[in-house]
Amino acid sequence: MKEFEEFRNLTRKYLDNFNEAGTIDKSLYTKYDVKRGLRDSDGRGVLTGLTEISDVSGFRVQGSDRIPIDGELFYQGYDVKELVKGFNGNKHGFEETIFLLLFGELPTKQQLDEFMELLGILRPLPENFNRDIIMKQPSKNIMNVLQRCVLTLYSYDDNPDDISIEHVLAQSLSLIARFPVIAAYGYQSYRHRFMDSSLIIHRPKPELSTAENILRLLRPDPTFTDLEAQVLDICLVIHAEHGGGNNSSFTTHVITTTGTDTYSAVAGSLGSLKGPRHGGANHKVQQMIADLKTNVEDVEDDSQVREYLTKLLNKQAFDRAGLIYGMGHAIYTLSDPRAQILKEYARRLSEAEGYLKEFELYDRIERIAKEIIPIHRDVQKPVCANVDLYSGFVYSVLKIPVELFTPMFAVSRIAGWSAHRIEELVNNGKIIRPAYKYVGNHREYKTIEERS
Repeated sequence: MKEFEEFRNLTRKYLDNFNEAGTIDKSLYTKYDVKRGLRDSDGRGVLTGLTEISDVSGFRVQGSDRIPIDGELFYQGYDVKELVKGFNGNKHGFEETIFLLLFGELPTKQQLDEFMELLGILRPLPENFNRDIIMKQPSKNIMNVLQRCVLTLYSYDDNPDDISIEHVLAQSLSLIARFPVIAAYGYQSYRHRFMDSSLIIHRPKPELSTAENILRLLRPDPTFTDLEAQVLDICLVIHAEHGGGNNSSFTTHVITTTGTDTYSAVAGSLGSLKGPRHGGANHKVQQMIADLKTNVEDVEDDSQVREYLTKLLNKQAFDRAGLIYGMGHAIYTLSDPRAQILKEYARRLSEAEGYLKEFELYDRIERIAKEIIPIHRDVQKPVCANVDLYSGFVYSVLKIPVELFTPMFAVSRIAGWSAHRIEELVNNGKIIRPAYKYVGNHREYKTIEERS
């Protein structure tokens, strides 16, 4: 916007003041034992709360030693790998997962049918909401659309500030049901406004699952295969929750402890997930792969791929950040269970859709990166592929545009956020208020006439 450019020009002269006054001596963090990132010196998260919603583990503690293990992820005590097996290829695994996270138990067949019906009833947006709120001012970032729509839905709630468990549950289910529709309509409006494409709006069908409705709403021809719906359903399942310590779920807890409304809490969680250091990693993987293909003559040659990945680690390729995106995790060591699950479904999908060579490239990157990262980084713990290595690939094969990669994460994670919000309210915890130590200087006040 022209006005914003003028504002930036007016404020540019003040930047030097920030550069001079805003930098803190890094040695002070060590001196005062500051837990930067709420992490101990060994990388473990500082214990700030308790939860029964999910458990994430990548090591066992024996005495003073941390022994790496294959990664484990449990939802309400159930191993996610076992849950996925139990879904047995159906397309309603995400709905079962939502039920489990919110209510602590897996649904019976009757309960699942009733729950599916309820989500179908809640899924449509309020009358003219798409026209008046989404289409009227499209955004190039669909996460912004989600935030704006969530805050606007506050005005459609007869009692938005009611934080009783009954009302928060109703609000949560409404948002869970509507997130896919908001994301899809936000993308269609973006395409229409900024890419000069035809505006295609399909209505969600109440009898379809979340995954099926997403594919229906995004495609000009609202058709899809059973395998496509199954794979997207699994993507939603494995992204639905990942402990209370991840940035967006912790944000949910922090904001909830203030006693604010559900819409404000969820908008804050969306703001957290929007950050590329949290929700945008699979997009980075896709950009890295594109750069690899541009700079590697034969992507089926291990030695050429190894040379490129080595350049990444040496900050000589791609964004020169020294990272192989999609590799490594703060908790998981030997393996990321989500990556293991999704890799198998990615293989099936690539075989069915004719992308097997592409899948083999991702597999090759994983295998070689595991070998060279410990050598070049001189680290003792193993390095595994994380879920982001394969999720972007899967979305691409499903023809989900890159603009929706992070919003798809939000469509799934709203289930976990809702569970954490309710858990925080049920336990009536104290307002979260960590300490920051002041390390500046106290100064004597000068009148405006005395200031140079």
